[in-house]
Amino acid sequence: MGLAWAALFASHGIEVTVTDPREDLDEAVDEALPLLAAGLPGSDPDGLRGRIRTTHDLAGAVAGARLVQENGPEDLEFKRRLFADIAGHAPGDAVLATSTSGIVASRIAEGLPDAVAARLLVAHPFNPPHIVPLVEIVPGARTSEDVVEAAVAFYRSLGKVPVRLHREVPGFVANRLQSAVLREAIHLVLEGVVDAGELDTVMKASLGGRYATVGPFESFHLGGGPGGIRHMMRHLGPGLAEGWRRLGRPELDDAAVATIVARTEAAYGTGPAAYRERAALRDRKHLALNATLRATDKNDTQNT
Repeated sequence: MGLAWAALFASHGIEVTVTDPREDLDEAVDEALPLLAAGLPGSDPDGLRGRIRTTHDLAGAVAGARLVQENGPEDLEFKRRLFADIAGHAPGDAVLATSTSGIVASRIAEGLPDAVAARLLVAHPFNPPHIVPLVEIVPGARTSEDVVEAAVAFYRSLGKVPVRLHREVPGFVANRLQSAVLREAIHLVLEGVVDAGELDTVMKASLGGRYATVGPFESFHLGGGPGGIRHMMRHLGPGLAEGWRRLGRPELDDAAVATIVARTEAAYGTGPAAYRERAALRDRKHLALNATLRATDKNDTQNT
């Protein structure tokens, strides 16, 4: 996640410093950049590397930073210690952003001075962040409005789609939606209804394409014809609520995990070579989707 952010920033001409305690940091950056550059049209690995420096020194990494994008482990106490350390060395006006997948900013900021908490917010991307447009912007209880607006403007300048949440909730929005879908997907595979590859085909050939063009509420609204969502709720609402009670609640015990892993690896392979091949295909498809949607939106805007 962090290296994808770094590549995206560098592709927009930003000088980036990456810090991590791992001893092979330079090798990790060099190994990741070819695949990342392929997902950033107009970029090349050498050009990106020229704007990315590495260091094991956190204090030196954040000195002079306008924005710090933290991508550490999903551990609350770790993040609290890390941001306290960052705040001690970063400029007093630097935006402090965390890529956390589910920890709210208010909890991370507990114990930090008001002046630091005012600059701390969640900027949660969806993987891979250099390609998927979404960034969920989730301020904490003490986050300054000026910082929120600056963060939104910054991520939008990178071509991202920042969405500010109205209040904090663990997991935010996208991951909660993903979790709901994944729970039922795992249930259906464990019950033998479909295998992992077939379930993915169902998703890609139906909801995946639909929700890339219109979201769940607009889709439901359009499904009601001229009567819209009022018609759908009147005729299908009771059945929806009944259907929710029949959804699966799989237990991820050792046997279930073994089954899901085996069936997924059977569908898509395993190991570094399989990963690189599948990730590159994913990225090409998503870039094509992004380009088509941008062109369609642009044409619609010009015709209105």
